[in-house]
Amino acid sequence: MVSRRRILGLAGTGVGLAVFGAGLVGCGPEEAAGTPSGSSKPGGGEKGGGFTTPPPGTAPEPLWRAAAANTSLSGNEALAVIGNLALVSGDPLVGRDMATGKEKWSRRGVTTPGAKLIFGGGTLYLASAEYDGDVVGLDPATGKETWRSRLGKQYEQPRPIAADDRHVYVLAGILEKDFTTPNNVIAAIDTTSGKIAWREQRDAGTEEFGITAAAVDGRLVYTDYRENVTVRDTATGRQLWTKKISRSNNRRFAVHKDLVIVADGRRLRAFDLAGGKERWSLRTEEFSAFNDPHVLDGVLYAADSARGMWAVDPATGKQIWHNEDLRDKATQAWQFAKVNGTLYGATEFDEDGGVHAFDAATGKLRWTYNDKSGDIQQWYVAAAGDRLAVMHGKRIYALPAV
Repeated sequence: MVSRRRILGLAGTGVGLAVFGAGLVGCGPEEAAGTPSGSSKPGGGEKGGGFTTPPPGTAPEPLWRAAAANTSLSGNEALAVIGNLALVSGDPLVGRDMATGKEKWSRRGVTTPGAKLIFGGGTLYLASAEYDGDVVGLDPATGKETWRSRLGKQYEQPRPIAADDRHVYVLAGILEKDFTTPNNVIAAIDTTSGKIAWREQRDAGTEEFGITAAAVDGRLVYTDYRENVTVRDTATGRQLWTKKISRSNNRRFAVHKDLVIVADGRRLRAFDLAGGKERWSLRTEEFSAFNDPHVLDGVLYAADSARGMWAVDPATGKQIWHNEDLRDKATQAWQFAKVNGTLYGATEFDEDGGVHAFDAATGKLRWTYNDKSGDIQQWYVAAAGDRLAVMHGKRIYALPAV
């Protein structure tokens, strides 16, 4: 067994997911498979309305709960809310109604294990479960296949990494005669015609895995295990710039207007999206490091490994608040969502973690929801109107956003 301290230490360095993600799946008790257990206090019901707010300092109870086929191999893209549905990566791939928890559709054998939920232009893109080199597109409302394309037989299992209204962007190994893939390409497939819009071979030594990407305003931005931040033009694939950072960043970065913002050890660093020039840098205290940054409603939020919480102006890097009151109260959050004036943070590998609710104006902790399962698998959270989709291990919940 791996110690809790060791897991937390690796998670803080960005290695935890890659090393322990598969081994920690389903460590705690699972919900029984089948239909959700229905609504529980404070409210819920068939139409999903009428829940009440618990007293200050008290975490709400789930409106509904259900089993989830999550394997955690897909990292931060394991849970998504699209429209009024919560989608969980796994086999089967399932879409649940956020109001009732009822299963709206389920597809077995539709994609590869650990597939990321890549959404763009109204379509959910996945690598084919047949390992035939196809990329498939699903209607997220029904789960039905609406699109299919491929790069070609000379490439090994293309995997979608990002999408927008025009393209789905994929990464694939270049097959050699001995069936090895020492080099790889990044490519764009036209979402209308299914034809390859462009493909560019990446530099020698780059890896096919550990990629986090986003397509924003004509730019494809991605980070990788090799401590790079790279930006390409989405129309042509031309590499505009790449920068070395001091820490592997394979989970999440933030994009705000003309800036890309990454966690780089003790610093949050903002680079000009067009040219790569560093625009600002913010340093946390000694012996701590920043975790994944999120920009929500025009504010940059990030936790650090010393359990500090930060709110920052993403345009200038100026601190709005830095709350250190949570060090003895809350485990660090890695994924955030925001509803009105409340910031929600999902924690990582800790049985005392869960979903924290913070006052977005001050960073003060309001409450923590924990399912008491004792499972140290990481939590996920996504906003869904006046609700939160919450996933932990092989369970999914809906919490009122209060």
